Amino acid sequence: MLEYALNHRQAVDSVTQDRALGLRKYELDDDEWNLLEQLHDILKDATLYFSRATPNLATVIPTMDLIDEKLTTYSLNPKYSPAICATVGLAKRTLNWYYQLTDSTEVYRIAMVLHLQHKLTYFKKANWEEGWIDTAKMIVQDAFKCSYTAEETGDHDGLDEEVPKAKPVHNGLCYLRQLKLVTQISLG
Repeated sequence: MLEYALNHRQAVDSVTQDRALGLRKYELDDDEWNLLEQLHDILKDATLYFSRATPNLATVIPTMDLIDEKLTTYSLNPKYSPAICATVGLAKRTLNWYYQLTDSTEVYRIAMVLHLQHKLTYFKKANWEEGWIDTAKMIVQDAFKCSYTAEETGDHDGLDEEVPKAKPVHNGLCYLRQLKLVTQISLG
């Protein structure tokens, strides 16, 4: 939309300047057109990036890293107006808030570690803390153990069926799987 408006600036100016149409309040001055050009410059990369690929869980973190890097560059670039730099700074702050939310669920880490292109190498190349990388590895291992291995015990609450023994809960995903299994056995 910005690109269209910028490419048709003369026509937009003509329409908004015509008093008879009642659109004068939408008329842009040269400074506002300049801001639009700067916004277009910043947003075109994101638009192109998201229009060429289908996002999936394994691409969320690398995409957020790329956007964060770009926003940092834009916010510090003196060619952009102070209003644009401040706005980009707010966008970066919002992105970082959402980025932190990826730590509250394990699916992003699991998707990244299991992705053929990323694995743990992505985090190492991006200089992530070793503790975070170790935690990601442990989460994947725990999820695997929880999903594909089962320890058996004897009778459970009078049921004749064998129930997988509860494992120490290292992550919420494993806990939810155990809860689902116990609920199915209890109801079933």
